[in-house]
Amino acid sequence: MKTIQTVCRDPEGIHARPAGILNKAAKTYACTITMTKGSKTADMKRLFAMMGLGVKSGDAITITCTGDDEDAAAAALSELLETL
Repeated sequence: MKTIQTVCRDPEGIHARPAGILNKAAKTYACTITMTKGSKTADMKRLFAMMGLGVKSGDAITITCTGDDEDAAAAALSELLETL
């Protein structure tokens, strides 16, 4: 299991555009990928579940990758989160 802890830097939070980008990236990996904000967790391969977390700018989020290609998924999503 690989875990990424970060803070949302997008001024608008994780709305439709960044959620779509993250969702598309997550779907390219076989492992299970979740995003957690506070006590809520969402499957990153489900766009509306991720948007339902209501991540705003400055919110702390945790991405967890579990499975065969977890290392590659964690590395790619970590890099992607830095550019959003």
